[in-house]
Amino acid sequence: MRILLIHSDYLKYKTKSKTRIAEEIKDNKKEGVYENALVVFTAVEKEDEVDMETVVENAINEINDVFGKVGAKTVAIYPYAHLSSSLSTPDAAKKILTNMEIGLEKLGLNVKRVPFGWYKSFEISCKGHPLSELSRTITAEKVDKEVSDDDKKSESEKSVFYILTEGEIIDVDEFNYEENDLKKLVDYELGRLESSGEEPPHVKLMREKKLADYEPSADIGHLRWYPKGRLIRDLLSDYVYNLVTERGAMPVETPIMYDLSDDAIRVHAEKFGERQYRMGTKNKQLMLRYACCFGAFRILSDSFLTWKNLPIGIYELSTYSFRLEKKGEVVGLKRLRGFTMPDLHTVCADINQSMKEFDGQIAMCKQTGIDLGVNYEVIMRATKSFLEENKDWVYSASDKIGKPVLLEILPERKHYWTAKMDFAAIDYLGRPIENPTIQIDVESGERFGITYINQDEEEINPIIIHCSPTGSIERVICSLLEKSAVDKKERPPMLPIWLTPTQVRIIPIAERHIERSEELAKQIRDQNIRVDIDDRHETVGKKIRNAGGEWAPYVIVIGDRELEGGALTVNIRETNKKILMEIDDLVNKIHEETVGMPFRKLPLPIKLANRVSF
Repeated sequence: MRILLIHSDYLKYKTKSKTRIAEEIKDNKKEGVYENALVVFTAVEKEDEVDMETVVENAINEINDVFGKVGAKTVAIYPYAHLSSSLSTPDAAKKILTNMEIGLEKLGLNVKRVPFGWYKSFEISCKGHPLSELSRTITAEKVDKEVSDDDKKSESEKSVFYILTEGEIIDVDEFNYEENDLKKLVDYELGRLESSGEEPPHVKLMREKKLADYEPSADIGHLRWYPKGRLIRDLLSDYVYNLVTERGAMPVETPIMYDLSDDAIRVHAEKFGERQYRMGTKNKQLMLRYACCFGAFRILSDSFLTWKNLPIGIYELSTYSFRLEKKGEVVGLKRLRGFTMPDLHTVCADINQSMKEFDGQIAMCKQTGIDLGVNYEVIMRATKSFLEENKDWVYSASDKIGKPVLLEILPERKHYWTAKMDFAAIDYLGRPIENPTIQIDVESGERFGITYINQDEEEINPIIIHCSPTGSIERVICSLLEKSAVDKKERPPMLPIWLTPTQVRIIPIAERHIERSEELAKQIRDQNIRVDIDDRHETVGKKIRNAGGEWAPYVIVIGDRELEGGALTVNIRETNKKILMEIDDLVNKIHEETVGMPFRKLPLPIKLANRVSF
């Protein structure tokens, strides 16, 4: 069952016409107005029919819990099929909705149920506080009602946060923040950062630079990519591929959808909650993956591993992964419903080996920040019990960042991981952009039946490290564009040269200079540098401004003097200076600035006059 809970100032609805599955309306009440109502938009799903009683019980408990927290006066159960693509039969849905109504009334709540099977118009006003919009996935999984005093205490506990620096732990409110970005990260994690409501600058930039845009014919949160944006994505993909394979990871490719009748996949998916794309066929309930875990774990469970193989990593670039983010939270490249995720899973023999491997992956994630020119602020997260058992390692792992980090201590393990490290860039508006992450997974080995043979010839479930060395490719580009918006205050905004679509722009002053421009372009292109020629009928001044607008790092203007050969006048964007350079010197300079980075050819016509205007 999928439910969307909205704490509303009011809900108004009116029935319009009935469908063939419509229920009869009691007392001919075809409309209603409910004030201060917790509106429960509900989609009953096919899998709910297996154990309707438990589904109803779990739904009632969840609704009652939220009702008590928000202080509503009325619960309004609103049938809403649009929350799922795998609906139950109408009879099952009506039975479950009716039993939810009865069960909530028995708890003393004022309950209203909007008629099932009618076309309706409705108007709702959301209160807008932090708990006013919640989505939940209700399953038939049994929930233990007997909660010990210790468990009750644990449930009431919240994470605590500290600053960890050079082995010293300091209260977040007592730390002297020399790094302003760290303070912004702390404020965000503690819920102190107020949203300005502004659109982040990267949204305008991704359109202005003709990288990407929203695709109006798809679901919200899915993008179309133009040649320049596709080039940057491909280069970043190549970069991560090289990064992980150099460290011994083995690339694989797995499907994007999985059968939820597989218990391991279903339980792992439920850990992610309601942010799932689901779809159904006649006989199957399927889920579009939100990460590469499912396929990677199935490969590993079918593999024969021994202690001699470990640690061993398998890598996949998921094009695409899917997350059903809330519509109001979807924005630009930062929060998407369809995205590209580099996913590395490393099998380790035990906790000690996983911590050692974790240390190596910290270095890898740090390197991505250096190669991309992006500043990361870091959060080390660990459960209280893990920290108590591995305090020295948590401190030393954090020290590897080389600057203060935020430490979150969770009262208990709520997820499959016991410790993780998150790296975040800070956007122009002061909010974090999640980039690399490393997690120690202590559940999935057993859940997916992954084993290895140890030295005593015993079958053991391993520990698995999840790592995305950059985070999603889209968020990497988001971080780069947001950084350029910050840099604009002090220096010309630009991308790393190895990622810049046009690395050299040649501008012929007149028609007679085009042939010389073509000769130079060929000479540069043959050295694996992306070069183009602005041969359009525009003034030189406008062409130079256009090159600046495209963040071309090097611009060469070709006039009569350049026809004679010799040194060229090169406009350098980073320093905003013009210098005389031989063509070989320019080529060598670019090669030095891009050494070790992947290269792809220009994905556009070399002459701008021949290009499509996207």
